[in-house]
Amino acid sequence: MMAVPRPPLEGAAQLPCGVGADVWHHPAFLSKAEADALLKHAETWSYAQERVRVFGREHDVPRLTAWFADAGLAYTYSGLALSPTPLPPSLDQLRARLQAATRLTFNSVLANRYRDGRDKMGWHADDELELGDEIHIASISLGASRTFRLRAKEGGRRGLDIELAHGSLLVMRHPTQRHWEHCLPARAGVRNPRVNLTFRRIFQVRRRNGQGGRRAARGRGAGEG
Repeated sequence: MMAVPRPPLEGAAQLPCGVGADVWHHPAFLSKAEADALLKHAETWSYAQERVRVFGREHDVPRLTAWFADAGLAYTYSGLALSPTPLPPSLDQLRARLQAATRLTFNSVLANRYRDGRDKMGWHADDELELGDEIHIASISLGASRTFRLRAKEGGRRGLDIELAHGSLLVMRHPTQRHWEHCLPARAGVRNPRVNLTFRRIFQVRRRNGQGGRRAARGRGAGEG
């Protein structure tokens, strides 16, 4: 008899993605009052409008970002080097709660602010060298509900769509980032902002001059969704 996978936290369900993915969804990890308070706090953070170079031309990244981490940690993705801000008490408390619930360890948070439905995240896997060999990501959604898409890297077919609502939690466990990628497409008619908090564990990596941040040039972005 096939063993039933043990959920990483009570109330979560495993998504039927397929081989090579271990993804869990909790539709209401935070209560509405908790999610409302955290979103209100997140609106006070300082976000950056990053720019990336694509085919020799610079473009605005279609979302705003803020990087929080323990002292001494830095993060590089898509050619962007992020210097961390210490975790505010609200994120530090949420980190402790997530670690207890998922039995995982996190030392950093990447916050993506989607100003409305025009902001988006392209297909990518979070597989930067700084994330180590076993990559686990816990993602909290706040604000406007948006569609999150997953697909296997091999074949490029869309595998699964899931709606990430206010206060929900998505956990992508190893080896998901090796075999699957994800995106958050633009969504017409969405006027309200969304803030996504992706908790992860990073390691300091000594880079050679010109060395990229990904394994074998995999992926085209970073952050979750």
